[in-house]
Amino acid sequence: MDAGLLQVLKIVVSSSIFFVWVVRYQNIVEEFKFFGYPNWLRDLVGILKLSFAVMILTENTFVLKVGSAGIASLMVCAIFTHIKCSNPVQKMIPSFSLLCLSILFFIC
Repeated sequence: MDAGLLQVLKIVVSSSIFFVWVVRYQNIVEEFKFFGYPNWLRDLVGILKLSFAVMILTENTFVLKVGSAGIASLMVCAIFTHIKCSNPVQKMIPSFSLLCLSILFFIC
């Protein structure tokens, strides 16, 4: 895959995570309440997601792999949460997309 395109995708993923977990944080608060998850878990997930989002922007292969594996793991959990709560498929699309892109970053 073209290195330039890969870098653009990494920036898009990191920016979208930042946007959702910082700019639209109130939506995250409401979602975690809906899912029945505690505040400490929401905060831990947020810290991990933002950390992993920064890690995928690096040129260091090891750090990139840790970040992309971390995001992929969190997205698997998110998909299972959506399934557990019987959310419609369209609510799972962002998690599935981030999962696929994280796998792409890991293997490239």
